[in-house]
Parts: sequence; structure tokens; C-alpha cells
Amino acid sequence: MAVYFDHRLATEQGINTDVNWFSGSPILAVTSYNDEHGGAVSLFLDEGEKLMNVALQRSCQATAVSWHPGKKILAVGWENGELLIWNQVDGELHETLPLHKTPITILYWSSGGTRLLSGDKSGVLMVWKADSKGRLQQNPIHQHHVQEPLTQVILRPIPLPDPSNDISQLARAAVSGDESALDMFNWKKGKGNAKMTSHILGPQEALSFFVGGASGGVYYVTEGGQCLQLFSVDGPVLKLLFYEEKNILLTVTTSLHLSQHSVSQEGESREVLKVKLSGRGENPVIVWAGKCVLATATGEGVVRMLDIDNEDNYVLSLEGHSGYDPNENILCLAYSQAKGVLAGGTNMGNIALWKYAPPLGGKKVDSEQKWKLQTPATVEGPIRQIQWGSDKDLLAVSTIANVFILNEHVMSASFRDQTAVVQFGPSSLSVEVFSNGTHHDLKTDFQVKGIYTTKDSLAVWNGRRVIIYEYSSDKTTIKASGSFATESMVICLYEQNVYCIELGKVQVRTFQGTVKQVINLSEVEGQPVCLDVCGSYMVFGTDIGILKVFDLSRREAKIHMHPKNLSEIVPSFGGLLSAKCNCNGSKVLASAKLPDGHPDPKLYCWDLEMDMVTYFNLETGKGEQDDFPPEQLLTITEKDSAIEMSDADKGKDQAAKDIAGRYPISFFWDANEPKLVVCEAKFKPKTPAKVENDKKKSYLTKTVDMGPDEIMVVSLFCTQENGVLIQDSYALDDKYNCLLGIEVPYHYFVRKSETSEEETAQMNSNHLVNPDTATVLYPKLVSRRVMRDFIGLEKSDKGTREAMLNFSYFLTIGNMDEAFKAIKLIKSESVWENMAKMCVKSRRLDVASVCLGNMGHARGAKALRESMKEPELDARVAVLAMQLGLYEDAERLLKNCKRYDLLNAFYQNAGQWDKARETAEMYDRIHLRATYYNYAKHMEAKGDFNEAIPNYEKSDTHRFEVPRMLFDEPETLEQYINKHKDKALLKWYAQYMESTGETDSALQYYEMAQDYLSLVRVHCYCNNMDKASEICNETGDKAACYHLGRQYENQDHIKEAIHFFQRASAYGNAIRLCKEHGFEDQLLNLALLGRPEDMMEAARYYEQKAGSQDKAVMLYHKAGNFSRALDLAFRAKQFGALQMISGDLDGRADPELLQRCANFFLENGQYDKAVDLLALGKKYWEALKICMDQHVEVSEDLAEKLTPEKDETGNDPMDRLKILEAIGEVCMHQGQYHLATKKFTQAGNKIKAMKALLKSGDTEKIVFFAGVSRQKEIYVMAANYLQSLDWRKDPEIMKNIIGFYTKGRALDSLAAFYDACAQVEIDEYQNYDKALGALGEAYKCMSKAKMDEVAQAEKLGQLKNKMTLIKKFVTARRTYDDDPEEAIKQCQVLLEEPDLDLSVRIGDVYGLMIEHYARKERWKAAYQCMEDMKTKVSAVNISYYVNMKTIEAIHRALDLPLSRTITSAKMNGFRGGRGDTAPQEEDGEVVEEEVLDTMMNGDDV
Repeated sequence: MAVYFDHRLATEQGINTDVNWFSGSPILAVTSYNDEHGGAVSLFLDEGEKLMNVALQRSCQATAVSWHPGKKILAVGWENGELLIWNQVDGELHETLPLHKTPITILYWSSGGTRLLSGDKSGVLMVWKADSKGRLQQNPIHQHHVQEPLTQVILRPIPLPDPSNDISQLARAAVSGDESALDMFNWKKGKGNAKMTSHILGPQEALSFFVGGASGGVYYVTEGGQCLQLFSVDGPVLKLLFYEEKNILLTVTTSLHLSQHSVSQEGESREVLKVKLSGRGENPVIVWAGKCVLATATGEGVVRMLDIDNEDNYVLSLEGHSGYDPNENILCLAYSQAKGVLAGGTNMGNIALWKYAPPLGGKKVDSEQKWKLQTPATVEGPIRQIQWGSDKDLLAVSTIANVFILNEHVMSASFRDQTAVVQFGPSSLSVEVFSNGTHHDLKTDFQVKGIYTTKDSLAVWNGRRVIIYEYSSDKTTIKASGSFATESMVICLYEQNVYCIELGKVQVRTFQGTVKQVINLSEVEGQPVCLDVCGSYMVFGTDIGILKVFDLSRREAKIHMHPKNLSEIVPSFGGLLSAKCNCNGSKVLASAKLPDGHPDPKLYCWDLEMDMVTYFNLETGKGEQDDFPPEQLLTITEKDSAIEMSDADKGKDQAAKDIAGRYPISFFWDANEPKLVVCEAKFKPKTPAKVENDKKKSYLTKTVDMGPDEIMVVSLFCTQENGVLIQDSYALDDKYNCLLGIEVPYHYFVRKSETSEEETAQMNSNHLVNPDTATVLYPKLVSRRVMRDFIGLEKSDKGTREAMLNFSYFLTIGNMDEAFKAIKLIKSESVWENMAKMCVKSRRLDVASVCLGNMGHARGAKALRESMKEPELDARVAVLAMQLGLYEDAERLLKNCKRYDLLNAFYQNAGQWDKARETAEMYDRIHLRATYYNYAKHMEAKGDFNEAIPNYEKSDTHRFEVPRMLFDEPETLEQYINKHKDKALLKWYAQYMESTGETDSALQYYEMAQDYLSLVRVHCYCNNMDKASEICNETGDKAACYHLGRQYENQDHIKEAIHFFQRASAYGNAIRLCKEHGFEDQLLNLALLGRPEDMMEAARYYEQKAGSQDKAVMLYHKAGNFSRALDLAFRAKQFGALQMISGDLDGRADPELLQRCANFFLENGQYDKAVDLLALGKKYWEALKICMDQHVEVSEDLAEKLTPEKDETGNDPMDRLKILEAIGEVCMHQGQYHLATKKFTQAGNKIKAMKALLKSGDTEKIVFFAGVSRQKEIYVMAANYLQSLDWRKDPEIMKNIIGFYTKGRALDSLAAFYDACAQVEIDEYQNYDKALGALGEAYKCMSKAKMDEVAQAEKLGQLKNKMTLIKKFVTARRTYDDDPEEAIKQCQVLLEEPDLDLSVRIGDVYGLMIEHYARKERWKAAYQCMEDMKTKVSAVNISYYVNMKTIEAIHRALDLPLSRTITSAKMNGFRGGRGDTAPQEEDGEVVEEEVLDTMMNGDDV
């Protein structure tokens, strides 16, 4: 709870026209004016002290004031155009040249204070340059005249920095050695004398201004001094605002027209939006109220809010608080960004305060609900101007006649020994003595800033003076017993001593201020910041974390234990916030802050006996013994995943989750129990990124949907053995402001001052009775709440309280034996009931069952036993809570475990039907209709039929329940039925009318219900056959037509009966009538329209009737009775019908019938149909014989029909294979090789399948089939086939040939293929090296082949001889480059070899020799070789072996005609035989066989 201390300022006489705060230390400039002394500007400090010797006074009025952004320098513009600069630090006044001739209306400093913009009423605008002391240059650096009075000016902020050039990141990169980052921080100037850092980091000072005029002009003053008119608006400019995030200028006129313009740095503007704001008034005020939110006050009782980004409009009103008058109007506004508070001054002297407090947990609410109206601050007179300012966020309030400075102060409160003192005004205190119900209101003569009370005395101070009061022995009177001056803000009392922190030390004084003892601190120990007394022990802590405990029970305070330095123990220690000791001085609890200034979520407990510091982490809700880092916790969870948690452990874990995510704001030890402490913990909002990533948590004290509570009260046990444990936790009630203290069995709280009458009436449980007057007393500002463990035991004796406390402690640590031992002597039933209620919070159902037994609560024990079938622990605990009457806890538990079905039932049983329906609609839709039904029954029982009807409708039971409910109110029932027009209800009501004899009404409602059968039935009953016929013909309703047909049949109107039976699709009845009455013309058509049974009936009729067998055959066929149709067709010789019927036969037909049909088709030469029928009849061999003999083409479909199924009964598998082979043979005979291959393959005869495929010539399928068959014979067959192709030009074929011969183990064939490859290399490419390699592979294959040894030896000899000759020729060619003569000799020797031409072409040998001789110019020898070659190789074309140029050179050298060697007939000749002619080289690519690469490199076999 906070109050605002107000300080009235001693301003000059007259009116106060303006107030302006300095942005740093609290200095307020107040502008005033009176006719006698003129105008003045006065400066005041935060508590109202006026600064003297401020020479800012003139005979005219001050019209504009502007503070320097960082220094205590004030610019003041006057009505006469004079401009003054006051330097408060130096006490100097600087005057400028009187260049302005009219009143100065606008003044504004640049962001760095190096420029000052001034403008006057005539439109003259000047930009001045200022030095470090604020002195302006003699002349302005820029001057403009805009031809209209200037009214508004704002500074354009520095553009937002580029995230890629973040200074902190660049600094870290520069330190790590990043050269590019170092270059950005280089002090040297770049090109054009521009600093590189300015380019990278952007401008360091904002020097651009927006200016608005009284005629609607909006101007832009650039950094370079240019003045550009951006645009004009309709009417005088009232306010200029700049939306920095979106770079948008907002302009508001006096008529409240808002325009938004996007403005570039160069001054180009573009209109974005233009709207008219709501409200009306002479002096509207518009301010920012948070990010992108505008607040407008127009002299009404509301503040109008506009969210620009979300395009949301809403209003903030003064309703909901008793401190405001209904006729109060808001005249001015101010917003504090730091506090998040919007202040509005009213015409009745109130300052309305709205605090922005969006709900925790991200719950979506209406925008106006995010602002909470606070208690108003009050001053004298209507408020005309308010302004937040300074680094203390003070509020300046001007009422024209007076100016006030308001400083927010958190109201002080203190509690000790049943005595509570709470501040409720700047100098007003409320004293509550709970021991006897005494209440006092105390008024001091100064504004109170701190209080401390004991059971005997009270200290009150304001930072300058302290007053000590003493209570009388009966607490009925309070009197002052001492006062002394001190600047201490931390004071404690113990007996007759006052302990004060003064000047870095602790002084012990008497009530009159006499110093009795001084506790000094060294410099290394720091400055004391906190002090507390509990029992007879005192603890104080310093800013660096030193804790000292003193024993006060002696004459002087003595050190109790050596000091403890928290900064050495606590990681990330940023400073001490608070420290308090328990009643026996054995433990100290401390809170700290982090280095970044945020509060540490941990409470640190110093155990003096063990000299050990442990902690309790409110962020996780666990003590140090259970608080593990996330990664370690994950490891522990994985290890223990197989071990199911006990109910006790689950309870502890859930209790930790209930309070997690918080930090401590205050804590108090119990005055008598040394291990019990209570803490007030506040929720720590998460960053948006965390909120998105985190899953929603469950809280015991608040539902998930409502979000976490902002403040919770957490009771803790601090022990040596078990660390710090949670004893209890609950949310702070909205009617309480803060926690005040603890004294078993109560928690004490400060109540909010705006408590309503209803809340006051609810304080009956906490009321006190004055024993003297027997009157009930209600504390005004202090309330207490019974601790969970002591509900019902508030007036118990000390022994009972101690036993309950011990029970709670042992229950918390899980020691059940000691827990029951602690309370075994207590026989009170209320104690057991209270313990059972404790088990709800601790989730100890085992303990609860014992408690229920001792209570004799049989119903609860049974319900608890039956709840054990529920899988969720919280669901079982909720059942216990219901039995104990803890309905709120039951509700929260069911929500936490998401058992919405049980929650729905709970709400229904509790009569909370709105919640029940909401729960069913959102979470328990499976029981939604049942919920509506139960609610409808409830409302019916209450007699509220109007509410019951819609819920019966929602439950979809209204067709029965509503008529039942309204049966005794026929008029209401009729109105309901007429209104809803439900067909089922209309039909029911028509039947009801019919039962009462009201036929006309019945017909009317039957017609409305479209129940045509009932209409026809009633009309027939009334003998109105024509009307009935009309209805049937119009509607075609089958039931109605059938009923009418029966009526006509009964009346012997046969034709009409047949007609309506036909309309009703009752063809059997129509056929029956036709047969009985001889209507044969309609019989056939009706039979064809009817069911198969109807067709069979008509067919039997026609079969017996002579000359109508064709109709019978057709009907039997249509009805699906093929055997009967065929039999009749054969007998009647209906061959046309026979052919038509046979086409619909399938395998399910009678085999004899199929055979008979097949014979019929054979006799008529229709062999294909006969084969088809024989196949259907499974006469496969007969069908195949006909196919072979009569050349019936076997199609894919016929082949499948001829193929027996594998699972045919009585079928020998071998017979099936034979049939498949026979089908294959027939297909082979007909040239359908692919189909033959398929059938041979199905028969398992892959050899025949391959032969069929080879005949097809489909190379791709042959290769594929060989690959999947994996049989040697098939591999060889495929390879032989591939050799018949042109494998010389297709390497893939050659590769497959080699692969298939290899897989088929046909090494002799592979050797022959390699031999053929070698010959191809010689004949076509003259590549003897590759030929030698191929022959080597052939030799290897032949040597491994399994064949006749003699033939194998012969072939190996031939290959070896061939390889030897080729190797000699290859060697001769290789030797030629090094020793040509030796190579020629080898060639000559080679020519002497017998059968050389079988291995090496003789022409190639001679060609080498001729080329050699020609090169050596031994022309005759060359010519002789040519002649010898012609002799040995007949019909040879020499030019094939010898270059034509060489031949021509030989003939020229010997002077021989070329015709003697080469004739025209031989120019393109070919070798006639293998050794006689050289084949012509064909076009195309040379085939490179990849599979032969490895064997082409060596010379040896």
C-alpha cells in the first residue's frame, strides 16, 4: 500500500502558469505571473525547498521553459521575445540578443544539448548553438520565418541502431581481435573527414525537430538547419507526437483530428492514416500512455485510450472506487513510464491513478481491464496541470493558485507481540492491539517514513527526527516518552533501547537519544543496510553481505557468533536486501539481489550452530537439498523413471510447482517458534520468448486458465537435518495489501484501504470481542488469517498448539511415526478434522484415512476408499477435500489434474450450474448433453420452465421432456409446438389431437409435420379417398401409397390399387393382383421393375402359359437364375436368348450347364465361345485341344481362365503344371512368345520359358530373365543369343556376354568369345596389345574349362602359339623406337614363321618394314618388300597397310609408275579371306570394353 506525501511550494504570488521537471536530480521549475511584479521562474527541490538567488524575473510573463537534457541549465523565453539561459551549477545568467520581437512560444534542446531551437508567435524560428555551460552564440546558426504562430515542437529521436552494428557485440568482437570490429572503432577519419564510427554506429545526437503552427502547418527542421514544410492539417496543431518504432509522426489538432505521417530522414512525408478522435472539450490533453497507446482527456469523467498498433479504442473511468465523485471530470494527464502509472487531475482536486497491470500468465482480457484504478491522491483546488519527472519519478501538480510536489511512499507497518501499527496517511497511524481488542489512531506532527513497534513501545521517524511512544500496561493509552534528532532510516527497539543505523555504524540510544553503545564497522565490512530484532537477538547486515548477530539480553549488546560473509558463499551476489534472525538466535534468513539489480529468488539461511549457509529457491520451489540444475535433474529423472513416486513425494513436488517462478519481497520469523518462517513471494514474469516456449503449469492455488497469482504467502520450516521445507502456501487475498508478520496460530496482513462493505462483512471469522464492553471490534487496517494447521484451534492452549506444530513439521519431513506420536494425547475431534484438512494440502491420503477414522467420518472414509480407483493423485485428494467441506481446494485440485468430468459433477452437486455448463462446453464435451439435461431437470424442479426448455433442447431430449413437462398446460404446450415447428413434436401433437377426436386439428398438424401416411390414413378413415389419392400423387410417399393401395384393394378398385402399389414400389402386391385379375399387359413391366423374387414369380407364371416361354426365359435371366433360363431356352430352342445368357455365365454356374452350352457352340462353329465356357467349366484339356486344332487365339484373358487356381480342391499340383506347359506350347505354336514365357515360368520350366523368350527377340527381357532365373543353362543360352547381335558396337552387350558365360560356368565358350574379341581388335583396330590381353584371358578361361583333356590341350596349344606370335610382333614394334634395325630383323624372322597369318596379319609386318626402309631412303628394299607382300598376300590393297604418301615417295624415287603397284580396282579392295584382305574401317566410335581394361595392360599370359 502506498500514499503520496505532498509538499506545497512557496511560489510567487499570482498564478502559476507552468511546471517543468529537470530529467536528473529532482529540481522543478515553476513559472508564475502577477500584475504587480511581472513574471518569474522559481526552482524547488523534491521536498519543497526553494532554491534562492535564481535571477529569473522580468516584468513580463515567461512564455516558454526548457531544461537542458543532461545539465542543470534552464532556457526561458519571455513574452517580450527575450531569451535567458540560467546555469544553476554556476549560478550564472546568460542573455541573448533580442532577435525575437514577439512572445517566444516554443523552446527545445537537442538530445546532447549542443543546439537550442526557439520560435515565437510571429513564426520566426531560430536554431542556436550552445557551449558546455549552455551559453548561446551571439547569433543563431539558422533562422527561418514560417508565416504562422508556432505552437508545438518535438525532437526527432536518433534512428534505432542497426542490430548488426550493436556496440556491445562490436566491443566484444574487438577485444577478441576481430579486425573489422577494430576498424569500426578506429579514431582516424576516413574520406571526406567523416568519422568511420559515425557511419557505422549512426548519429550520436538528435538535431532534427518537428514544429507545428497555429494555422495547421507542420515543419521539419533538419540537422543541416533547413526548414521544410511537410504538410498541413485542418486547424491549429494541438500536439505533436513521434512513434519511434514505426517512424511515424502523429499530429493532433484542436478539433481532435489525428493524422499519421511517415517521415524520412530527408524530410519526405507520406500520409498513413487520418481519423477523428472521440470526445469534446475546450482544452483537450493528449499524452503517450505506454507503447503505441494514446490517452486523451477532454474534460469528461473518462480517459479515452487509443491503441494505434492494434486499432483498439477503450475508456478508463473513475467508477469502482469510493474516493471519486460521480460528477468529477478529468482536466489533465501525465504518464510515468517507470511506474506504469497514468495520472489524471480532476476538477475536484483528486489525482486519479491507473496502474498498468496486465494479468499474469498471458491471459487475454479486455484492454481496459489491464488498468487498475488506485486510491486517489488529493490536493486543494481544481488541477490544471500535472507532470511526472526527475530520476525519482515525482509528480508535480499545479492548481494555478498552488503547486504541489507529490512523492510516492510505501506505507510503513510493523507487528510485534500482538501489536500492529499501520500508516494510513502521511502523518496518521493506526494501532491495533489484538491481545485485548484495543484500537488507537495516532497523529504525528511530521510525515512518517518509518515505524517500529514492540508490545511496550513504538518508534516513529521521518529521516530527520524520531519519536518514541509507550503503551500503558492495559494498552488503553499511548504517550510520547522521548524524541531526538537522527537521519537514520533503519531503527529497531528492544526493551528501553533504540538501535539506529547512523553514519556507517549502529548506535544504541535511550528513548531520549542518549548514546549508550556504538557498534562500529570497519571499511572492509561495508555500510550497514538492514537491522532486525527478534526475541533477545539482533542481526544487522552490510551492503557487501556481512551478517552479525548480537545477544541483547545482557547490559550491552554482545556479539553472538563470529560474522558471516555471504558474498564469499553466494555466487552472483549483488548486495544484501534484508536479514532477520529467529527467536533463539540460531538461524538468520537473508535475501539478496543479483549483480544486475534484480532480486535473487533464493532465501539464504545461516545456521549459526552448524555455521553453514543453505538456501531455498523460490524460482523452483525447492530447498538446496532438492534443487538440481536442469541438466542434472534430467539425468536423475531418467535414472529413476522406472521407480514410481510415492504420494508424499508427489505432494512435495506439486507443492514446489505451486510456488515456483517467484522471488521474496518480505519474510518474518515467528516470535516463539525458532524453525517457522513465513515469506511473501511475488511472481516473476517471464520474457515473451519463454512464455511461448514454456508449457502451461498447474498451480494448486489458481487454475491454469486464470494464470498464476501475483503474490503468494509461503510458510517454511528451517531445520538442520532436512534443510528448508515448504509447510504451506496460498495466494494473497485481494483484500490484503501485504504480509505483516506471523504469530502462531495467525498470519497478519495489512488490509487495503478501499475495502468494500461486503468484504468488511466477511471479517466475522477474525472479529475480536472487547471483554469489558462485550462489543465486537473490527480492525480497520490489519487482518489476520488462521494458519492452515490451526483452523478450529484458534483458542487452544499452548500445549495443543505445540503438538499441532510438531505434527505439521513431522508430516512435512515425512516422519509419520513422530507425527502421530506428537498428537497421540490430543483427543479433540476438531484436531483430527484439522489434520485431515492438512492432508489435503500435503496430499497425504494415508494420514487422512487415519484422521477420518478418529473423526468417525464413515462416509468420508468410504468415499476416500472408493476414490483409490482414480489414477490421478489430485483427483483422490479432491474427493477428500469434498468430504471435509474444502470445496475451493477440491475445485483447484480437479482443475490441476484436468479431471473435468469430476469437476463438472462437482459443480452440479454444488449447484454451481454456470460453472458446470462452462466446464462441459470447454473441456468435458462428452458429458455436455447430460449436463444440460441435469440443469434442465434442476430448473424444472424449481418451477422455472422457461429456463428448463432451452436446456432440454440443448440436451436433445426436448421432444419427450418438454411435452411431459407442459402436459398440464395445454395452451403453453401448443404455443411451444407452433413456435418450434419440430416435425417429431408436430407429429406427436397431431397424434394427441387425433386421440382426443379433433380430426381437423390432427390433419393440420400432420400436414405441418409432413406425415403423409397419417394424413392418408385419416382421410381414408374419413372415407375421403379422392383427397388421399391427391396427396399420394403429389407427394409420392411410398408408405402413404401402400396404405391407399390396400384400401383400394379392399374396395375392389383393382386398377387403382395396382397403380398405388406401383407408386409404393410394392411390385409383389401389384403382380399378385395382375395374376389374380388377368392384367397380363402390366404383369411383365411390373416384374421387370420389381425384385428378383418378383421376376421369378412372374417367370413361373409365363412358363406355365403357352407361347410365353420367351418372356419366362428373359425374366429368369434378369432374376439371375441362369440354369433355369438356359434349360428353358434349350427346351424352347431360344438360341438367340441362349447366346445372350451364355455371355453372363461365370465359374459359379452349373458345370453340366456350361458343358451343354459349350457343345452347342461347338456344333455351331463358335469355337472361341466354346473354349471360354469350357474354361469356366474347368475342362482345360478339351479347351486347349480346341485351341490347337481350331486355331483359337489364346489371349491374356483366356490364358488366365485356362490356368487352374492353386487352391482348387481335388487338383493335383502336377496336373496344374502340365496344363500350364500345354498353354505355353499352344502359345508357342501361335507365336505368342511372351505369353508362352509367362506360362512356362509359372510351370517352373525356365528352360522352355527362355527358349520362348529367345524366339521373341526381346533383348532387354532376355537379359532381365537370365538375371532373375539364376540357372547356368539359361545364362549360356542368353550369352549365345547376345553373340548373335552386333556386340562389337555395344559395350553393354559385350559386358553381358562375358557376365553370363562366367555365371553359367561356360568357360570354353567364354574363351572362344575372348578369342573372337582378340581377332576383332586385330582386324578392325590393329590393336595387337588389346588382342594379346584378350587372348590371355581366353587362355585362362580355357585352362579352367571342364572338357575333354585332348581337345582342351589342343586349344590351349593353339592359343599359346597365337599369343607367342602376336607377342613377338608387339615386341618388334615397341623395339623400333630404340633399335630400328633389330626390330626389322625380328620382323624378317617373324615372316619365316609358318601359319603366321592365323595370328598376325602379314600385311602389318610388311607395312612396318616398308615404312622403315622408306624412312631410311632405301627405296629399292622398300619396293622389294612391296613386291614380296603382293606375292604372299594375293589381291591385297597395299595402301591399307602402308601410308599412300610413302608408296608415292617410293615410286618417285625409283621413277616407277604408281599403276604398277596400285590399280584403280584395288584402291578400295578388301581382303578376300581372313588373312588375305584388310576390312574397310567403318565410321563410328571405337568400342572400349570396360570389362577388358584389366587384361589389356600385361604381355604375359
